[in-house]
Amino acid sequence: MGALPTVESGAAVRARRWDAVVLGSGVHALVAAARLGMAGHRVLVVEEEASQRAYPGLREPFFLAGAREGGVLEQTLRTLTIPLIDRRRIVDEDVAYQLVGRDLRADVGLPDLTAYELVAWGLAKPEEAQALLRALAEAGEVERKAMLDAPLVRVGRLAGLGRTAVEGSHLRGLPAEARSADPRLALMLRAQARALGNLPLTVPGPECQARLLSTALAGGASFRDGAPWLHGILRKRVESVYGEFRALSGEFRLVSAAGLPAVSVTKTGELWIGRILVVAAPGSAVAAAHGPGDPPDFLAAERSHGRRAVVHLRARRHVLPPAMASRLILVDEEQSSGELPSVTSLAVFEQPEEREWVNLVLRSVVLEEGDEAAEKQQAEERMEQRMIEQVRELLPFAEDALERRPVQRPLWDDEDCLEEPPAAGHWPGHFDLRVHGRPPVYALDRSRVAGLGLEGELLLGWRGGDALAAELG
Repeated sequence: MGALPTVESGAAVRARRWDAVVLGSGVHALVAAARLGMAGHRVLVVEEEASQRAYPGLREPFFLAGAREGGVLEQTLRTLTIPLIDRRRIVDEDVAYQLVGRDLRADVGLPDLTAYELVAWGLAKPEEAQALLRALAEAGEVERKAMLDAPLVRVGRLAGLGRTAVEGSHLRGLPAEARSADPRLALMLRAQARALGNLPLTVPGPECQARLLSTALAGGASFRDGAPWLHGILRKRVESVYGEFRALSGEFRLVSAAGLPAVSVTKTGELWIGRILVVAAPGSAVAAAHGPGDPPDFLAAERSHGRRAVVHLRARRHVLPPAMASRLILVDEEQSSGELPSVTSLAVFEQPEEREWVNLVLRSVVLEEGDEAAEKQQAEERMEQRMIEQVRELLPFAEDALERRPVQRPLWDDEDCLEEPPAAGHWPGHFDLRVHGRPPVYALDRSRVAGLGLEGELLLGWRGGDALAAELG
């Protein structure tokens, strides 16, 4: 562990203190901050100004996995005591999303509906479809129990609270019916897991795939009206327990002040000091944005990483087909080879103040070519153009009814910056939050639960926040 550079706390223009300073404002960071605040600790969430100002739909998860009773999202919202008026804004839907491929547009959702669609589009025979969905539902339920019972994180030698025993007879992982599926159906299953997970270069492991695929079988969920959506209501909860937010627009450094970890703001000279510092943004991104001097060793650790290309479009409502779902997974079958499908997620967000328009948010992982910044930028631009072409293929009569909106990408507080987990210490299993001893720095490493998608982020924030609150206590 490389030492944090020491600064004099009195040398700053303004030095402020909190119990915990959380660097990053993703879903997992907000859940952890809320849990720390609920335990009576003063919390500061440091976010990037570009993230704070972004269109709210750009920060929302593609799919509200686990929103039904017993799911991780539903359990998390209850644990955070989110007001009932906000929870009731989440409405259930029979369709989770539509799966779109070559000559294919299948609804995926409740089991009977999904089985009918698999058969109608020639992906499976009736008996095969029923057997597959039964097996996925059982496997997903076992993984749900395992997730909610798992310690997930530890601090030093102490694991978070929870049990590891799992009830039920199903063996962990992807059921045989999915592993032995015909090639095209197997491709569509991998495509869904890739779209729902947060891994840049690999398909989630078998336990993660079982849970990801089963979440759709509970149907979908959406907010009944405009923002605030999930990110917004979590932010409100942090503020309700006296958490604070500060936005950064320039350089900063992670430093040590009076033996405590702190964020030093280069432009203003401010110093934000915590009894603990929690890094809840991708380490590689924070290292790249770090101010003068070398970043701390725990940020600069070698790890494969990538990012999603993002496109924001506005479309006139009348060009959307009536049967089009509010979420689509677009599978580019011609570009999909081996275990890694080429997948674009498309989410539709209502715009209550302008009823004739809707917002479309598209995402796809960029397989970067070369190490130079220019090559990476070109790869991202090609992917963005391909996503726009996919929308025009999907909406052939849109013509001038589509408008592209600018997207200012954050440098470090970026949920579309994806890191591969280390070889050990990811789901299933638990890992250590501590990355530096003196001063105390912890990391909510999103890559460790990347294979579980949104549910993994929620659990990481929940379990991590409780473990950190115990440390402070």
